[in-house]
Amino acid sequence: MNWFKSKSYPEFWEAYLSFFKSPQNQDLNATRFVVFDTETTGLDINKDKILSIGCIAVENLKIRVADQLEIYVKQKHFNTETVKIHGLLKDGKISKVQESEAIIHFLDYVKDAVLVAHHAAFDVAMINTALKQMGLPKLKNKVIDTGHLFQKTKLDTSKAHFSLDELSERFHIPLHDRHTASGDAYITALLFLKLITKLTVNQDLKLKDLLRPVNRVGLL
Repeated sequence: MNWFKSKSYPEFWEAYLSFFKSPQNQDLNATRFVVFDTETTGLDINKDKILSIGCIAVENLKIRVADQLEIYVKQKHFNTETVKIHGLLKDGKISKVQESEAIIHFLDYVKDAVLVAHHAAFDVAMINTALKQMGLPKLKNKVIDTGHLFQKTKLDTSKAHFSLDELSERFHIPLHDRHTASGDAYITALLFLKLITKLTVNQDLKLKDLLRPVNRVGLL
C-alpha cells in the first residue's frame, strides 16, 4: 500500500478524519465515549497480532448496550499459549475478517469518540501498529485510561498500577466474560462510570479534567 508515500489516503481514512474538524465538546454528558479492548496473541506490539476487538459506547454517562461492536480477526501468526486466557482458536466457527477490514470497521464505529480502556496504552499501540502496517497514521482520538482515572480518585495510593480484576473487585463489578474483548470492554465501561461518579461528587468536571495527566492534577 502506497497511501503514506503519496499522501493520498483511502476514502475510509478521509471519512474518519472528517470527524475531527470541530473542537471536542467538553461536557461529559454530551461526549460519546467508546470503551474498548483488544485480545491479542501476546504482549509484544511489534510481533503479536490482534485476535479480536470489542467496543461499547457510553453516552450521557450511560452504557448503550445496543451500541457496540465485536470483531474477530483471521490469523496467520498464532500463540497457542494464550488460548487458555482468551479462549480463541486459530480456526473455529466464529466469523472472522482480515485485520485491515477489522480496523476499517473499528474506525467507522469509533469516529471521533473519546476512547476508554484499562491500560489503554497497549490497546492503542496495537491499533496503531495495525494502522502503520496499512500505511496509515496513528489514531486521532483522545484516550482515557481507567487506571489513571482511579489514581485521580486517590482512594488507594499504595501502588501505581491496579489490574482490571483488582478494581472490579473493589467496585463490586461482576467479571462476566472476562478475557473476551467485548466482556472486558463492558467491565471497563462499568468501572469507568463508577470512577466518574467518584470524581464528580463535589466537582463539575469537564473532559479536559479527565484527560489531564495524573501528576498535573490539582484538586483531583
